[in-house]
Amino acid sequence: MRPHPITDGISWVGAVDWDRRVFDELVPVPEGTTYNSYLVRGTDKTVLIDAVDPAFERVLFDRLATAGVERLDHVVVNHAEQDHSGALPALLARFPEATVLATSKAKGLLVEHLGVPAERLQAVEDGGRLALGGKTLRFVHFPWVHWPETMITFVEEDRVLFPGDLFGSHLAFGTPLDADPAATLVEAKRYYGEIMMPFRKVIARNLPKIEQLDPLLVAPSHGPVHRQPAGILDAYRSWLADTPRNAAVVAYASMHDSTRSMVRHLGEELGLRGVRVELFGLVHVDLGKLATALVDAATIVFGSPTVLGGAHPLVASAALVTNLLKPKARFLAVVGSYGWGGKMKDQLVGLLPDLELELVGSVLTRGTAKPDDLAALDLLAATVAERHAGLRLT
Repeated sequence: MRPHPITDGISWVGAVDWDRRVFDELVPVPEGTTYNSYLVRGTDKTVLIDAVDPAFERVLFDRLATAGVERLDHVVVNHAEQDHSGALPALLARFPEATVLATSKAKGLLVEHLGVPAERLQAVEDGGRLALGGKTLRFVHFPWVHWPETMITFVEEDRVLFPGDLFGSHLAFGTPLDADPAATLVEAKRYYGEIMMPFRKVIARNLPKIEQLDPLLVAPSHGPVHRQPAGILDAYRSWLADTPRNAAVVAYASMHDSTRSMVRHLGEELGLRGVRVELFGLVHVDLGKLATALVDAATIVFGSPTVLGGAHPLVASAALVTNLLKPKARFLAVVGSYGWGGKMKDQLVGLLPDLELELVGSVLTRGTAKPDDLAALDLLAATVAERHAGLRLT
């Protein structure tokens, strides 16, 4: 369990979780993940930036021992969530001289969630600096990534940025510097859609703070280090922008193929009109792929049969998750079938109170779709394409 050098005096000492497949009992992580921790050594002081998930504290201690660390002056906590601070109690027991540096809001969370003694905690000011001897840490408050207490840490001399969960990805690796940049961006978009998208507006407001720092390396708390920061910064600018793409996401469930045939027909008609379409059958959906598609889509379509007068539970769940993720989509449509009646459409629309979506149409049919229903789906596809054209989406 050796440390991995990032640059002179800075090493990765975290843990790789190759086997994890679900995060927070909700988010699929098909490529595993990492719990990154970074050792920064100056001539006068030694600092650890972020601790690992508690299940991997032995790995962290082994790497620190191999690095010859006998004293830690400070542990910087960019984010108080347990996958980044869970090893903190054991770490403070091992290094009784260490002081924890975090935002004032993080102090309270660390006491409440982990039982960290308050006397071991020190709040850092926004823009505050800590001299380590040849290296200087700058602390920049950057709230709502994705908790209210978060900050980022910057090593001024080396221009290495530690942004916490920001710019992260659930992607296991062999070494933090050797991952394929293209694969990393794919997983970073997925991570953004799952974790960061609900906080898009506040992150966009704060992004200039990072642009002003002009980092040479970006070392997030999950996933590989970005050796070419322009790539991830440009990607985030696109994902954070208010204007969506000329794309539609269709999420559906079907009990007797009636709804399935309708969404397939609609998807084909949208494609013929130049709208990029992604269909997600919710029985076997990867939630992360759905979240990724929602990052850019201008239109969301829910397809559902009517179950006991309401939406299929899988579709209702997808609507609830979509509302929580707060994508920048502009338009909504509902299609589906019913046996005798119900309020499926109204229920789905009611599950999206936090989104500013224009309902551009709904096509509901009793049983299987008839010629008139197919014509209505064609009209719906034309309406969506017109709305996209009106916004000049690309």
